[in-house]
Amino acid sequence: MPRPLRVAIVGSGPAGIYAADALLKSQVAAEPGVSIDIFERMPAPFGLIRYGVAPDHPRIKGIITALHQVLDKPQIRLFGNVDYGTDISLDDLRAFYDGVIFATGAMADRSMSIPGIDLDGSYGAADFVSWYDGHPDVPRTWPLEAEKVAVLGVGNVALDVARVLAKTADELLPTEIPANVYEGLKANRAKEIHVFGRRGPAQAKFSPMELRELDHSPNIEVIVDPEDIDYDEGSIATRRGNKQADMVAKTLENWAIRDTGDRPHKLFLHFFESPVEILGEDGKVVGLRTERTELDGTGNVKGTSTFKTWDVGAVYRAVGYLSDKLPKLPWDIDSGTVPDEGGRVMQETGEPLRSTYVTGWIRRGPVGLIGHTKGDANETVANLLDDYANGRLHTPATPAPEALDAFLAERNVRFTTWDGWYQLDAAEKALGEPEGRERVKIVEREDMLRASGA
Repeated sequence: MPRPLRVAIVGSGPAGIYAADALLKSQVAAEPGVSIDIFERMPAPFGLIRYGVAPDHPRIKGIITALHQVLDKPQIRLFGNVDYGTDISLDDLRAFYDGVIFATGAMADRSMSIPGIDLDGSYGAADFVSWYDGHPDVPRTWPLEAEKVAVLGVGNVALDVARVLAKTADELLPTEIPANVYEGLKANRAKEIHVFGRRGPAQAKFSPMELRELDHSPNIEVIVDPEDIDYDEGSIATRRGNKQADMVAKTLENWAIRDTGDRPHKLFLHFFESPVEILGEDGKVVGLRTERTELDGTGNVKGTSTFKTWDVGAVYRAVGYLSDKLPKLPWDIDSGTVPDEGGRVMQETGEPLRSTYVTGWIRRGPVGLIGHTKGDANETVANLLDDYANGRLHTPATPAPEALDAFLAERNVRFTTWDGWYQLDAAEKALGEPEGRERVKIVEREDMLRASGA
């Protein structure tokens, strides 16, 4: 009797779990069956949902419920706290599996080359997100001394950062934020947040619901300058062809024409301001210099040689995420992705790297919403199954699931399991119960391992 198809998935965020789901829904899952092991370097699963989504977004956290249903399937095993490249290599994985899918996402900040970017008080948004999301591998404190703060970028991460900076600690307390984050936010002195985009309202990458949520806080006054509401032919075409862009522009228009209210924290959304320099004194941020831009007819912008200096004490760049280079895989340094065709990893020779696949942000870069990842996973899995059907996958030396267990034991790798996640989940909910909160996130890696029964 033929054995099940053995597949390793590296990364337990939505991309990896959607790939597992696609495998389970395939004809191969019925005959001869599939056996999937998911490897995750964190002790807990769910990737960017756990460590990249703002804590006051329970709606997005609700995606975890759907991911749970996939990981509950008996054909799947989870190996948490196992780091690809350190605890296990590509050659190791090849010994145990017919195919390997990398779904490792992106957690680092994309660099931005303007003068002053390295000053004290200039931060990457991803680092700040990791701090307020209780990531075990970042410092437990965050300096929040500046009363006026700039956020560079007009995507949802910029909105998250601006909103967390503008809200009070007590507003965020009902969420899952750990005690160190609550204490840090209590000391936050920010009263003015300025978000900067170099193009116009029609080019903003906010999703409409995230944008509208900014205005729901009793402490945040959202302010848009009527001068920044401008469209050219390219912008009008964008609005006509993209319902989301049109909704975002309408929301911004409404905010631009209303009177300014008296909520204590002001959040300014600026358009047509291109950051050109972060200004410093004694090595610390003291301001931001921007160049006014104007539309060129196509929806793009050009500089006007008119400059403005903004009095800010901290700058957060939210200009995109970047994936880490994966050992033993080809790499496109410009896009920060693994070169692929239909999810098949492609070598410099133009040949596919046998039995090796990518999906999600490591494949196409950190763009799109979580839901877009599903189509990506389906395509990758379809090509893996096509290679399987046509005998193009290699044959692993030791495909029995017990062989992987023995390997990890021999290496003394301390790993968590899916059952362990249920234990950690229960422990976090128990921490929240006395305070009337759904959960309080456990931060220290050692505490997570202990709670998970690693």
